[in-house]
Amino acid sequence: TENDLRISARQLQMFLDDYPDETPIKALRYLTGECNYGGRVTEGMDRRLLTTLLASYYCLEGLEPGFEIFNSGDGIVFTQPPDGGSHEDHLNHITSLPLISPPGVFGFHENANLTKEMGETYTMMAELLLTAAQGGGSGGAGPDEGVGE
Repeated sequence: TENDLRISARQLQMFLDDYPDETPIKALRYLTGECNYGGRVTEGMDRRLLTTLLASYYCLEGLEPGFEIFNSGDGIVFTQPPDGGSHEDHLNHITSLPLISPPGVFGFHENANLTKEMGETYTMMAELLLTAAQGGGSGGAGPDEGVGE
């Protein structure tokens, strides 16, 4: 939920501020994965996925300048924002990112995008058919005949 994300971000900021020389990565993973989100994840494989995803983001390498959060291999690279940069630097960094994030950014296979788009298409078509079925006119073709044309 949004509250879980907010709490996790505040904890991350607190640990980074309080321990500038040695960031307690294991503690952050535990707090985020088990305390903040863990109560909502009940399946064993889902819990395993959550800890795996957290391990790829909460790592010491992530504190190094130029750390690549995601690299698609075809030119799409997500890196951390510039350290200590100005507001304008951060805005430039954000606008350099693609408008639609590839599924790999979130740890998913590229086919996840296809599955999502198919689900959206099925939902849209079902809603369209409901709308067509509610027409109040007389003498026209029915929804089945209209779709068949």
